[in-house]
Amino acid sequence: MNKIYYLSTCDTCKRIIADLELKEKGFVFQDIKTEKITAAQLDEMKTVVGSYEALFSRIARKYKELDLGSKKLTETDYKNYILEEYTFLKRPVIFIGNKVFVGNTKAVIAEAKEVLLK
Repeated sequence: MNKIYYLSTCDTCKRIIADLELKEKGFVFQDIKTEKITAAQLDEMKTVVGSYEALFSRIARKYKELDLGSKKLTETDYKNYILEEYTFLKRPVIFIGNKVFVGNTKAVIAEAKEVLLK
């Protein structure tokens, strides 16, 4: 199944969705603000990418507010923070078949685009 975990209020997510034409390609959309990520969904993401840390956003406002940069976080910490606060998920997370693309860097989006063109 092709699916995207995104934030509907995020202009970057909106731009990526439009650029990749995901609405036209029958993707399942999950707005992580209105439909929280479940532990099972997060575990599935972790299985594909290898760690919860790879899914964790260090640019979230709460990262600075909670002074998490000065703490040594474990995989369990990363998982718990993401489940507690949607902004800690690096977004978007795009599943295309059995591949997953995390974040909004140009390289990640270019990879996703390439896979979609196949």
